[in-house]
Amino acid sequence: MTKQSEKDIAVKTVCIAGATGYLGRHLVREYLDRGWQVRALVRDRVKAAKSGLGGTLVEVQPTRAETLGVMAGADLVVSALGITRQRDGLSYRDVDYQANANLLDAACASGVGRFAYVHVLNAQTMRGVSLVEAKQAFVERLRQTDIAATVICPSGFFSDMEDFLNMARGGRVWIFGDGQRRLNPIHGADLASAAADAIEAGRVELPVGGPDVFTHEELARLAFDTLERPMRLTRLPDGLRRAVLAILPYVTPAHVSGPARFFLSAMGADMVGERHGKRHLADHFRQMVNGD
Repeated sequence: MTKQSEKDIAVKTVCIAGATGYLGRHLVREYLDRGWQVRALVRDRVKAAKSGLGGTLVEVQPTRAETLGVMAGADLVVSALGITRQRDGLSYRDVDYQANANLLDAACASGVGRFAYVHVLNAQTMRGVSLVEAKQAFVERLRQTDIAATVICPSGFFSDMEDFLNMARGGRVWIFGDGQRRLNPIHGADLASAAADAIEAGRVELPVGGPDVFTHEELARLAFDTLERPMRLTRLPDGLRRAVLAILPYVTPAHVSGPARFFLSAMGADMVGERHGKRHLADHFRQMVNGD
C-alpha cells in the first residue's frame, strides 16, 4: 500500500464544541455514524459520560484559552457552542464570541484544516440583539483568518416550535401581525446531516431549514389540529412587538431580555433556509402529544 492510499483511507478526526447541547449531541452521533474519530469537548466529563454522550470525551473550559490545547491532529472543529440564557455570570459576549474565538485560535495554532460554526439565519435583520451580535462578531473574526470555514445558519429547531404547541394547550395562540411570516424549522438530526454534507462539500455558508415551510398561522393551526381542538388565534399588532423589543433591555434583566429579544426579532422576519431533511414537524408534534 502506498503512502497516498494510506492517507486516503485514514480516519479523520473532528472536535465538536457544545457537544452536550441539543444540536451538539446530534453532531456527535452524525460524525460517529460517518466513521470519524470524534472528540466531544465538554465542560464536565463525568456528567457527559453519565448522559450517554458518544465519542472521546475531552474536558475543556472554552472561556479559558489555556484549557484548549486538545486539537492536535484534528482535521475539523465544529462549534455549536453558545448560550440562549445567560448563566454562571457569563454574557453572550463571553461565550458566543470569546469562547468561540478561543476555540478558533486553538484550532489555527494546531493546524486544523477547517472550522465550522453554527450561527443563526438572517442575523443581519436582528441588529441590537445581544445574542446575535455576539455570534456575528465571531463570524466576522472567523472570516478574517486563513482557516477554511463553513458557517451553518439554521432557521430554527423543532424544539423552538413547541412554544406554539404549549400555547395551544393553554387554549389560545398569540401571533404578531397578519401571521403570514414564514419559516421552515429543522430537526437536530437533519441539521447535523446537512451541516456535515455542507462542510464536506467545502461550502462557505449554509442557510438551512427543514423540508416544510409554514406561516405562523399555519403553525398555530398545526398545533391545534394535533391536539384535536378548535383553533383560537389572537393577532397582536406588529407595532406592539417592535415596542416591546425597544423597552425590554430597560425593564428586564439580561437573562430575560436576551432570549426574548431574539425570539421577538425572529418573529418579525421570514426565516426560510434551504430545505433539507426528512423529518416533519407534524410528526414531532404528534410525538410530543402522544408521549412517543
